[in-house]
Amino acid sequence: MRLHSLTVTAFGPFAGTERVDFDALGASGLFLLRGATGAGKTSVLDAVCYALYGSVPGARQDGARQGARLRSDHADPERMTEVVLEVTLGGRRLEITRRPEQPRPKKRGGGFTTEKAQTLLREWSAGDPPGWRAASRSHQEVGEEVARLVGMSRDQFCQVVLLPQGDFARFLRADAAQRGELLGRLFETGRFGRVEEWLAERRRSGEERMRTAHDGLRELTARLDQAAGEGAEPASEWLPEDGGPAAVADLARRAPLWAAVLRCGAEERRAAAASALRLAEEDQREAQDGAGRVRRLAEQQRGHREAERRGAELEAEAPAREADRLRLAAARAAAPVASALRLRRTADDAHRRAEHDERQARAALGADADAPAERMEEAERQVRADLVRLEAARDDERRLAEVAAGLRRLEAEQRAVDEQRGEAGRRLAALPAEEEELDRRLAAAREGAARAEQAAALREEAGRRLDAARRRDGLRERARQAGEEADRLREEAAAARTAWLDLRERRLDGMAAELAERLRDGEPCAVCGSPEHPAPARPAGGRVTRADEQAAEAAFRRAEEAGRGAADRLRSLREEAAAAAALAGEDPAEAVAADLAAREGELAAALRSAEDLAAAGQALERLARQRAECLEQQQDADRREAACSARQDALAAEERTLAERLAAARGGAPSVAAREAALAVRAGRLAAAAAAARRTADTAARLKEADAAVADAAVRAGFPDAAAAEDALPSPEELRGAEERLERWEGARAEVRALLADGALAAAAALPPADPAAADAALERATARLRAAAAAEDAARRRCAELRRLGGLLAGRAAALGPALAEQARLSRLSQLVSGTSSDNRLRMRLESYVLAARLEQVAAAASGRLVRMSGGRYTLVHSDGKAAGNRRSGLSLRVVDSWTGTERDTATLSGGESFIASLALALGLADVVTDEAGGMPLDTLFIDEGFGTLDEQALEEVLDVLDGLRERDRAVGIVSHVADLRHRVPAQLLVRKGRRGSTLELTGPDAP
Repeated sequence: MRLHSLTVTAFGPFAGTERVDFDALGASGLFLLRGATGAGKTSVLDAVCYALYGSVPGARQDGARQGARLRSDHADPERMTEVVLEVTLGGRRLEITRRPEQPRPKKRGGGFTTEKAQTLLREWSAGDPPGWRAASRSHQEVGEEVARLVGMSRDQFCQVVLLPQGDFARFLRADAAQRGELLGRLFETGRFGRVEEWLAERRRSGEERMRTAHDGLRELTARLDQAAGEGAEPASEWLPEDGGPAAVADLARRAPLWAAVLRCGAEERRAAAASALRLAEEDQREAQDGAGRVRRLAEQQRGHREAERRGAELEAEAPAREADRLRLAAARAAAPVASALRLRRTADDAHRRAEHDERQARAALGADADAPAERMEEAERQVRADLVRLEAARDDERRLAEVAAGLRRLEAEQRAVDEQRGEAGRRLAALPAEEEELDRRLAAAREGAARAEQAAALREEAGRRLDAARRRDGLRERARQAGEEADRLREEAAAARTAWLDLRERRLDGMAAELAERLRDGEPCAVCGSPEHPAPARPAGGRVTRADEQAAEAAFRRAEEAGRGAADRLRSLREEAAAAAALAGEDPAEAVAADLAAREGELAAALRSAEDLAAAGQALERLARQRAECLEQQQDADRREAACSARQDALAAEERTLAERLAAARGGAPSVAAREAALAVRAGRLAAAAAAARRTADTAARLKEADAAVADAAVRAGFPDAAAAEDALPSPEELRGAEERLERWEGARAEVRALLADGALAAAAALPPADPAAADAALERATARLRAAAAAEDAARRRCAELRRLGGLLAGRAAALGPALAEQARLSRLSQLVSGTSSDNRLRMRLESYVLAARLEQVAAAASGRLVRMSGGRYTLVHSDGKAAGNRRSGLSLRVVDSWTGTERDTATLSGGESFIASLALALGLADVVTDEAGGMPLDTLFIDEGFGTLDEQALEEVLDVLDGLRERDRAVGIVSHVADLRHRVPAQLLVRKGRRGSTLELTGPDAP
């Protein structure tokens, strides 16, 4: 992860828009974020965290009113709070824009409304053309994508990347579970946890399969025992009781043997049942053949008796059938006359209907009821001609209705024009009074605005004087304390100089003894050159060495430098106090504050007077627009009135012409449509009456022809006239009945004669009567014996088949259960090993914990190199894989080795400054291992918020040397601190300036104020 730029608007202490170019700021690898207390240094880190996660770190987060807490109190109400972060995550360059939920002024009217939170994610595309491409606008999608790319939650991000105030050493002091969660996210070791879960799930599913297989074997043995039936080999003598895996294996070995014994016994019983079935089948066939012969004889005897009885009945019906035959012969002779009579009846019915229709049609005509058909047709043609002439009158009638509707619309429009002219006149009459009142309000508001401008300038001046007065008093107090400190340091420097000179004098006095120590027998003296040294000087008590003199001189130099620094600070404070006094004067701060309060009261009063300025101006503009609109309405009313009058005259003239033409066309009818309907009815009645008269004449001619045809047919058939022929004809029902009775009688008599002539029936009748009941009883007894034998044989056969099927299933399952038991044993041992529950796992460490422990060991090794340099060679971080107490996780402990004492102790025993450098080394080591790890998330930007004030000068120098070496790994580290020495040690700096109108950001150097 590398930050490129950050832009904040109305965020925290920043009232306007401020931008941070992290690429330029972190080019040297190390940069300082500094500023006065409360200026907003930590707010820069809050903005980075908010852009990534939508919330700020730790205690500064307020979920209920986060938008209100993030928004700057100095910002203009129209300026919306916004944070824009450009960052590279996972090789993708992204731009994240977030706006919290916040109030904004309403677009219409006064007051505020709540603006919903907004999130926008864009990604840089190097395509053609290159540029930013929108990726998402969803809070949830952006949060999930950023969390996935960063690889850490917000709290973990603050522990590793944003090391904020109060939370700096959380990872150092975290327990094993917290370290495991963070390291697991950073190094993506969740796959090892999933392996543990996979093995555990495989073990559980294997155990379930073993239970299922064992239950399946037990179920098969129960089914075998049930299928074998009574008298079979009992299962209790062959199979073991339920138990552990050994009992399951024993069951798999012995169950197939028991199944084979059951199959042998069932085969013996099936063979015996098959022999009994063959004997029963032979007996049943013999009984069935005998019963069939008896039933056939009884049927033949019964058929012969029935034929004799039926023949006697038919002979008794012979006279009646002869009478039916004679009647049918007479009916056939009169058949030609029947056809002619049917045609005559049809013609007569048609003539009667035609006469009835003609009478009804003539009755509807009225005056022309007795006219011949030709006159009625001529009258119909005249009526049709009148209907054609009425079509033009219908068009005139429709046009007259349209003209009347148009005249009504023009009258309504004329009334609307009068109302428009009256409303515009009334509004114009009321405008002068409103304009006069608005002119008075506008003058008063302008006067208030002028006073407000003057009062604002006076309040600003009073505010600057109050700030200067408070700064003056504070600087004078600090100058007094600095003066006391400078005096003390001057005294300490003088004492150190005296001690140094005293030691130097004493060393010079003992220089002879120091030179004498270097003399060796036979070697020349460095002073006199003699190789003999008869009386070398002896050191007196309290000897001073060169190291003592150098240490005293170094102490003097430090005290002298401290004194000069104190004098510089005193001089700077006095200069600043004098500058503040020049601006504030010598009035007490309380008096200046009272003056500021009075100015603020005057400003508030003037602002209240000027509040009406914009509203009054807008109201005057609105009245001017209304005046113009009223004048335009009056002119439009005049134009519309002239147009209406002209249109009314034209329509009135047209209405009179159309009314005259329609009166002539209607005749005496109320309307053209009524006249047209009456003529159409008249024409229809004339046409119907003429057609009915034509049909009556036609049907009379056809009836006369039918009468002549009937008389001719009767003479040809041998009847004296048509009436005699009609009396000889039977009804169709009587004719069909006679034919059917005669046909049935003749057929039945032929069938009886055939039966009596059959020799087999005659021979059967000569034999003694047959007894079918006795034969059927014998057959039923033989069939019952056959069914019982067949059921027994079928049961034996199905028992053998079921035993073979179940035995095969049992053998297959038993054969597969052995390897499955061995595999389950291996899987169970492996699952317990990786989950830390096996006795073979000495540390009771899970697989994921084992991998995390290896990663933590790498982190500790990477951190120790820097910690040794930061602590002057004293401390080293080591990873401990000792077994944790109780059920806590093993392998994720950290210990610190103190080379001065040679002991290993807990990291919680470190002091504040020692905890700081240990935490810093651990964070940098963690970043190194994550970056070097294949697939890890590179952490190219780190922030350290405070903690440097706990270090002495030498420790600070060593820490900065370590941080400066990070540029070799192309990493940027930001230090957030107000320690004065850092201003001269870190060239790249981001200065946060605070003021009454909010803070600002500035990229500057060490010499900036």
